[in-house]
Amino acid sequence: MKSKIITLIVIGTLAGGVGAYAHHSFAGTYVEDQLIRIEGKVVEFNIRNPHSYISIEVKQKDGTTVRWGGEWGGVTQLSQGGVDRFTLQVGDYLVIDGAPSRDKDEKKLLVRRASRAKTEKRPAWDWSGNVQ
Repeated sequence: MKSKIITLIVIGTLAGGVGAYAHHSFAGTYVEDQLIRIEGKVVEFNIRNPHSYISIEVKQKDGTTVRWGGEWGGVTQLSQGGVDRFTLQVGDYLVIDGAPSRDKDEKKLLVRRASRAKTEKRPAWDWSGNVQ
């Protein structure tokens, strides 16, 4: 009986450790004490767990476009901030401030603020917060 209890405790501890390991820190991927700004059109928006993602087509100074990725909060965090799967649409022009990737060659950021100006078809919209 004692060995069964000990076995269950060990299994429970290991299972809990896997969950804790899966939730990583953003500090290893992003420079969290810096902010950069990108502007462009939404190409893709996936609201999901554990993190949502947004792809933005950003026009460069030379006229070419580069696709940037933004890592964002999960479904619960974003929905509590008023964001759902209908908030953003492909083609919306957004201004995004976020923490840049530690890898300078990666075109991605951790979203800290996102906004859309009012157009004749869409209302103005703004979100800010810290992704967890």
